[in-house]
Amino acid sequence: MFFVLMLVSALLEVVSLGAVLPFLGVLTSPERVFEHPIVKVCASFLNITGASQLILPITVLFISAVLIAGAVRTLLLWVTTRLTFVSGADLSIEVYRKTLYQPYKVHVARNSSEVISGITIKVSGVVEVLKQLLTLMSGVVLIISILFALLAVDVTTALSAIFGFGIFYGMVSLFVRNHLKKNSIAIAEEQTKVFKVLQEGLGGIRDVLLDGTQAFYCDVYRRADTILRRALGNNIFIGGSPRFVMETIGMVLIGGLAYWLSSQEGGVASALPILGALAFGAQRMLPALQQSYAAWASIAGNQEALVDTINLLKQPIAEELLNDVMETLAFEKSIQLRDVSFRYGDNYPMVLERLNLEIRKGSRVGFVGGTGSGKSTLLDLFMGLLTPVSGEISIDGRKLDEKSMRAWQRNIAHVPQHIYLTDATIAENIAFGIPFEAIDMNRVAEAASQAQIASHVESMPRGYLEVVGEHGVRLSGGQRQRIGIARALYKRARVLVFDEATSALDNATEQAVIESIDLLSSELTILIIAHRLSTVRHCDKIVELSSGKVVAEGRYDSLLEQSSSFRKLVGGQPSLSNND
Repeated sequence: MFFVLMLVSALLEVVSLGAVLPFLGVLTSPERVFEHPIVKVCASFLNITGASQLILPITVLFISAVLIAGAVRTLLLWVTTRLTFVSGADLSIEVYRKTLYQPYKVHVARNSSEVISGITIKVSGVVEVLKQLLTLMSGVVLIISILFALLAVDVTTALSAIFGFGIFYGMVSLFVRNHLKKNSIAIAEEQTKVFKVLQEGLGGIRDVLLDGTQAFYCDVYRRADTILRRALGNNIFIGGSPRFVMETIGMVLIGGLAYWLSSQEGGVASALPILGALAFGAQRMLPALQQSYAAWASIAGNQEALVDTINLLKQPIAEELLNDVMETLAFEKSIQLRDVSFRYGDNYPMVLERLNLEIRKGSRVGFVGGTGSGKSTLLDLFMGLLTPVSGEISIDGRKLDEKSMRAWQRNIAHVPQHIYLTDATIAENIAFGIPFEAIDMNRVAEAASQAQIASHVESMPRGYLEVVGEHGVRLSGGQRQRIGIARALYKRARVLVFDEATSALDNATEQAVIESIDLLSSELTILIIAHRLSTVRHCDKIVELSSGKVVAEGRYDSLLEQSSSFRKLVGGQPSLSNND
């Protein structure tokens, strides 16, 4: 439809331009127009017998041509805008979709500000590129059509205008293209910096207020935002400035042409129709030229945003992740690690090295060790968020690979140290990722009860429909943690992973939660990283890690006897002893 409208619009511009000649001619010399063979045929058909009777129909014809051309141009603008913004919505959704489907390792390796900037601002830049590209196409077609019409009126004047205007815009384009490229790079980089400083300043607002670092973040924001807006302003100036020069040159040319034509045979009266047609053509062509140039400048100025968006669109998605009907991987016996090693990049040291471990179904396994010992990385490997650089992980003897990873993850529920809560109801946060109308409220209440938060929630005015605020700001740290535990229990997964999930709870509440977990089905496998060793004391097995290696494993009491490093860990927590 766009291309049809573009061609129709160009054709109507030619028609409206062609209507200028008879319109001005009939006003200045109706007898000459009436003698034209084509006019005679039309006059006979319309029962027009005198030259004076031509004025009204030709005036109506001219006005109609101009109005129809304007209406079609307006429709073309609406179609162009609608097409570009619908395409922009599709682009934004696709970038977001492909980003969410990326492996965990990819998310860990890059800054979220870059992605957020790409999905929002940079996609908007691509929308502008699409809009200006369509504008450029329609402008070029319109210019070519007007030029052919002007050539039919006066060849010399039309060719002079073509070469004069073309050379001017060509020289300007050559002069500014490097500036546009530099501005494009600056815009892409500074947009990411602006998002980054906004996230850091607002995300850590408590520390910002306590430390009084508002001036620092304002300064960082000011520097990034100033460069960004200067580059945007420069692009707008580069795109719009030639217009005023060209309008001045155009008026000078029309004035000179009027003087030259008036000195020819027939004087002003005979020259007026040609002069009017050329002036009308220039009035149509100059805006089209400027619009086309501005469109090119906008495309060049958003080049880096286009490149960044294309790179985000190129993110690959594993086919197995798109399979919504995938079965859950069977887990009946054990999880095994054989010579598993991992590091975050080729130039990084090993985080885990040649680990061998077996976790039986239904067991409670605790992982302990100092900071940097590899506990969280090991659980990320268990959950399939990371892939070993060597060795293998198998479930009931079946090796985990890309095809079976998603099926395995359907068995797992994860409770991290820092719970992410959305600005939604408690029920929606417990049944995370499920549409509100599909939430099983009985199941929500059951999970909340097991996580020892049901009594608090039910004492609120709206109960499970109470909104928690952004990041759960209306809840205490312990309450947020228990909602995270309830979220994992709501999934009714076969494997629960607790990554220091009870660290924010007081001793009594932690003990109550652990007892609730212990009462869950013996078929449930639980993996726990704990800061407090009391959390893992009653585990079936405790795995002690140090420098990415398993240094000891066994029950709590046996580790106290056999592992000096474990005794040091216990010694650092005076509330624990052999007899408590």
